[in-house]
Amino acid sequence: MGAGNRTWHAYLSTQAADGKPAVNARDRIGKGPWQNAKGTAVAKDVDELHGANNLTKQTDLTEKGDVVNGRGDTPNKHDALTGTAPDGRAFPPGDDKTCHNWTSSTQGSAIVGHIDRQGIGDDEAAHSWNSSHPSRGPEGGCSQADLRSTGGAGLFYCFAAN
Repeated sequence: MGAGNRTWHAYLSTQAADGKPAVNARDRIGKGPWQNAKGTAVAKDVDELHGANNLTKQTDLTEKGDVVNGRGDTPNKHDALTGTAPDGRAFPPGDDKTCHNWTSSTQGSAIVGHIDRQGIGDDEAAHSWNSSHPSRGPEGGCSQADLRSTGGAGLFYCFAAN
């Protein structure tokens, strides 16, 4: 299905640093409504997106309409980079949650969400599409190898902002 003439924005927050203000992922992506690559509605507006949305393994599709491998699939690729709190806002400065505002592949860590909304536990974070846990790994958490080691592939969400 063609997406038409749209402006796409990554769902990524940045933290305040070096005199620059934080950027909230929820403020970058427009007002909605949003549909996936196959035309299925996932959220009517920003509030629904950060509440009772329709993002599941079956609806959280790639730009080509493919399902992303999740827990139980090989390889698991369900970690999506967001750097974002559950409400879609940036974390306060200090503890790095964005791989140095998306400039480092070696230092820091990034908050990830679960595309399939499945985790090890049965808590809210395990089922969060945008704020499950920090990336981690032997190289620090931001390298491609680190992202793969915990169920990621460097994927992120994109939303049509208009």
